[in-house]
Amino acid sequence: MTDNLTIITHLPHHHHDEGVIHVSLRADRHTLAKRRWRGQAADGREFGFDLAAPLAHEACFFIDGKTHYVIDQQPEPVLEIAIGTPEDAARLGWQIGNLHLVVQVLPAALRVADDPAAAQMLAREHIAFQRRNAVFQPLGSGGAHHHHHHAHE
Repeated sequence: MTDNLTIITHLPHHHHDEGVIHVSLRADRHTLAKRRWRGQAADGREFGFDLAAPLAHEACFFIDGKTHYVIDQQPEPVLEIAIGTPEDAARLGWQIGNLHLVVQVLPAALRVADDPAAAQMLAREHIAFQRRNAVFQPLGSGGAHHHHHHAHE
């Protein structure tokens, strides 16, 4: 039965009003990369999403009076690598790109999903990293996975 399902087709204009109550809807990165999906907020309200673009962590997607519903992306296992010099960052980006992994660029670090191939490459190259559980927002379309083809000559 969909009588209690609120359908979201566009995002509201978000205001930072006094006395606003935030209610979260938790979703993983792969769900957020989709344009069509269903989820349940912390207060039990159910939502169906049919959006033109994927949602991101902390996005306000529905307002009901003083209640603002926001996305709470679930943390996931990641590898975080401190960035040293620009040359180190470029080399690291090239190495991660060769593994065809998505990357999140932070002010002082790069973050990739905790992938065995990435951990092995970092260890082999003697590049220090830390395993963390964090919200992972890779470059690209909200973490959406896409395929591209290129020729190796």
